[in-house]
Amino acid sequence: MPQWKTIDDMDLGGKVVLTRVDLNVPMEDGRVTDATRIERIVPTVRDLSAAGAKVVLLAHFGRPKGKVVPEMSLRQVVPALEEALGRDVAFADGGYGQAVADLADDGVILFENVRFNPGEEAGDEGFARRLASVGDVYCNDAFSAAHRAHATTTVLARLMPSCAGRLMQAELEALEKALGDPAPPVAALVGGAKVSTKIDVLRNLVGRVQHLIIGGGMANTFLAANGVDVKASLCEHDLTDTARDIAAEAERQGCTILLPRDAVVAAEFKAGAENRVVKVEEVPDGHMILDAGPDSARHVCDVLDGCATLVWNGPMGAFEIEPFDAATVAVAKHAAALTEAGKLVSVAGGGDTVAALNHAGVADDFTYVSSAGGAFLEWMEGKALPGVAALKGEN
Repeated sequence: MPQWKTIDDMDLGGKVVLTRVDLNVPMEDGRVTDATRIERIVPTVRDLSAAGAKVVLLAHFGRPKGKVVPEMSLRQVVPALEEALGRDVAFADGGYGQAVADLADDGVILFENVRFNPGEEAGDEGFARRLASVGDVYCNDAFSAAHRAHATTTVLARLMPSCAGRLMQAELEALEKALGDPAPPVAALVGGAKVSTKIDVLRNLVGRVQHLIIGGGMANTFLAANGVDVKASLCEHDLTDTARDIAAEAERQGCTILLPRDAVVAAEFKAGAENRVVKVEEVPDGHMILDAGPDSARHVCDVLDGCATLVWNGPMGAFEIEPFDAATVAVAKHAAALTEAGKLVSVAGGGDTVAALNHAGVADDFTYVSSAGGAFLEWMEGKALPGVAALKGEN
């Protein structure tokens, strides 16, 4: 049984539910260009309304730094929100008490960007109390903001009866399956450009997984630490000692690190660039590693065949440009097939990861794909997330 409550644990009939959501969506010319985050909160809003609650949506947009910035108003999100919910959504940029009083018993209202108030990012209790005064229950459905100790992510949870929304619930249950209490053997695939951005992730994972698969530019730093000349490849040569330390700790913990055996190399990074597959020890002068090679991809797939759980963050190569997407696509499709066959619990997250899995056409086939960026990364680092801790009554 989780330490946090869900919507099902709350008496919501006739209640006003302050619901923290993530509406920080991409926009162009005043229109939402990707409504994924909006679509993901629909189950929570519908369930709250069905339970007879008035739903007050609290969210941020952009980084106004405590000031009113008209182009960061959440008013412009209302049309996309109404389309996703299939119903009218009221909007209030002040007079919140009256606005809530005027709302239908199962109505939905969106308050203005909470970051227009400096008390939001400061975690100010006074600001949180003013919001709490218009509600009865707090519901957090914004895992993507759970790594922030802000007024609407942590303080409200301490001031009011609190629960997790459907998206938050799904995220927490998936993460528990992936690293909290996973079925072993566990593999973690960590890719991306730089080791420097994921040192804490790697240090945490070597003590918690049996196989650590390193891809992308990060792998080049580890290869260089092993004495491989990666030539013109992206590589943080100043972190080779760190890479060796992580490898040594992995050995002590019984964690196997998988690095590329072969690579797709080219003299320039552009679509249609002349490329070839070589062993990692044989990168030609003036060339750079832009993807793991086919032998490396097969090796990773073979390892996954023997695993019960996979956590994925970051691509295996420069997947944005063909043919440097081949290893990422091959491994993603194999992981998806294992998942569909009931042989693997697969949890993935992070912006590039979501894009890569969508590119491979398998995002819907993983056990769970998190839309959270920073929060997912901090969870992989083993850090306590303030928004989650607050729901558990831990802070």
